[in-house]
Amino acid sequence: MKVLAIDTSSIVASAAVLDGDKLAAEYILNHRKTHSEHLLPIIEEILESCGTDISEIDIIAVASGPGSFTGLRIGAATAKGLAHALGIPVVGVPTLDGLAFNLPYCDGIICPIMDARRNQVYTALYRWEQDGLCRIKDHSALSIEELLTELKAMSGKVIFLGDGVPVHREYIKEILGDRALFAPPNADRQRASSLAELAIRSFRRGLMTKYNEFTPFYLRKSQAEREYEKKQGAQE
Repeated sequence: MKVLAIDTSSIVASAAVLDGDKLAAEYILNHRKTHSEHLLPIIEEILESCGTDISEIDIIAVASGPGSFTGLRIGAATAKGLAHALGIPVVGVPTLDGLAFNLPYCDGIICPIMDARRNQVYTALYRWEQDGLCRIKDHSALSIEELLTELKAMSGKVIFLGDGVPVHREYIKEILGDRALFAPPNADRQRASSLAELAIRSFRRGLMTKYNEFTPFYLRKSQAEREYEKKQGAQE
């Protein structure tokens, strides 16, 4: 089974081809959020580099959210377009699940945080149990203060990763002290290979969708929607 995975949920653009148990190719670009320009050329390059024709792909895996509204929509549109052309299913993988999967078999609580602006983060909490990643707190959008208050009441080390770390690192260290650990650069951002592996596991459990039924999730309204509602409220 061959999986093409794509993640454009943040500034990182990543694509990977997983061929059974072999990671055939992966491309990670962490420089400017120009996914509309780079994503398709990245996909073409990794397929050519690993000698895979697009017709050989069995599943399209894509980050389903949360994350950048524009980035998620670009990823979703690309995944749906390819799946429609190939007649294959789409498997959406939550962005935070993919981030947590970057840290296999580690001890302690895994806490991916994505910067949601205005002192808020997108987050969830995970632990590794046996061969599986278990989500112990569901996907949430909340303030960094709320998150750290919750973590302070829990025991053990907490490993942070994601683009929210540079924004809140010093405050995290101030509140949690030595309990706070931070993932190294090779594992602290979105990786399409993690999505691909999780997608295969989901596919084997029958968790997939038709291309025209897939939609990303956002956890909160976009800034444009919030400003529109505020403007409408002011006019009433």
